[in-house]
Amino acid sequence: MTVLLINPSNGVALKRVKDSLTDGLGNEFPIVDEIPRIAKLDNYSESFGFQWNRFIKTQLDRSVAVYEASASRFFSETKWLPKDLDSDCILEVGSGAGRFSRVILTHTKAMLYSVDYSNAVTANFANNGTIAPARFQLLQASVYELPFPDSAFDKVFCFGVLQHVPHFERAVKALITKVKPGGEVVVDFYPIKGWWTKASAKYFFRPFLKKMSHERLLKVIESNIDWLINLYLVLYKYRLGRLTRFLPICSINGSFPKNLSAEQLREWAILDTFDMFSPEHDHPQKIQDVAAMFERHGAQVTFSGFEKLDSGGDAAVVRGIRR
Repeated sequence: MTVLLINPSNGVALKRVKDSLTDGLGNEFPIVDEIPRIAKLDNYSESFGFQWNRFIKTQLDRSVAVYEASASRFFSETKWLPKDLDSDCILEVGSGAGRFSRVILTHTKAMLYSVDYSNAVTANFANNGTIAPARFQLLQASVYELPFPDSAFDKVFCFGVLQHVPHFERAVKALITKVKPGGEVVVDFYPIKGWWTKASAKYFFRPFLKKMSHERLLKVIESNIDWLINLYLVLYKYRLGRLTRFLPICSINGSFPKNLSAEQLREWAILDTFDMFSPEHDHPQKIQDVAAMFERHGAQVTFSGFEKLDSGGDAAVVRGIRR
């Protein structure tokens, strides 16, 4: 169930030589903290490296005996059954701190190849590197330059990522090329629900806040999060929830796991609000447009729409099978 690693620039197989991967043609990629770094270490995803190394365990499921928030979301969006994945080789693109990596490693026996463009791979390795090392290969790489041959994986998924890449359709095409004919690709993304999607505090403040240093932005959020949470909850209490879109805070109702303590809710709110304002790119899409991208690049769409989540919210999802 192993997949060959290649230099994405020339397709030549990579081999480990001391602390690097080399294609034997003079091209080398460093291995830092046991993780091959195929991508440039400084890139547009820097905010995510900062974010996930700061909030390294916030979104991780703590129990493997039950489906917690991450496992529930993963299996709801993919519609995959754990027992059906045991002999599969799966590619995860955009792993963050490894919330979904952990789901696969703990609930299945699948071989998992996981990449992230940012230094969040360090957080993922810290969280999951010892769970099933024989079934887990983690790399820092770009969705546009994945270090794997085409048609290599049984399944490919990409959650919480595509809206943050500079070229959405190019990324969709890259995902589809890596799955075998007959294999499945599943993505989620920020949806455009109407003209009002960008009529919110998020898109008003983002052009200014994303230019702040990550440390300063985080401090601004932490110093204001308590009154913002209180106001958010008051608006919902008095059936004025639609007005929360004009508050500079992430969505709470329907977005967070149920039964969070006050301290946990605060931590999730800080994380998601930072995630809302800090990324270099934020490009929501119409579901039908993403489905059309799948069809254009060789994947037959099996589902496109909103999947209900246990949190009470929903996720914009497209699933397809490569022709």
